[in-house]
Amino acid sequence: MRFDPGEGRGGLAVRLDERHHYAIEAARGTVGVLARIGPLRTLVASRPIPAGPVVLRIDVAAPADLDDPRDGPDRLTIGVEWSDGIFAALATLDGRYLSTEVAGGFTGRVIGLYAAQGTVHADWFEYERLS
Repeated sequence: MRFDPGEGRGGLAVRLDERHHYAIEAARGTVGVLARIGPLRTLVASRPIPAGPVVLRIDVAAPADLDDPRDGPDRLTIGVEWSDGIFAALATLDGRYLSTEVAGGFTGRVIGLYAAQGTVHADWFEYERLS
């Protein structure tokens, strides 16, 4: 994603509904991970990013111990991919809070890009399912 200097704010989100979603959002030289679970909305982590395009990434994977009932169905690792291909994780969040079993609903999760303020340019979006 590319942002107009000082204006653009936007990112990549995984949403179940308006009250249950995780996002990585970039604006004014920083990137942050946001979590909304019911009435709670918080900035989980943030870090500065260099000027220029930024690659926002969310990896979803099953937890290591599938037999632990305290774990969600998956974990979402959210971060930035640098120009050299290195992934810098900012947070790993429990996927149960974005499930219909916890939050209700019937459509399941959606993932997508968004612009919250100003102008945001998305050069590409890629969804890859790994076995």
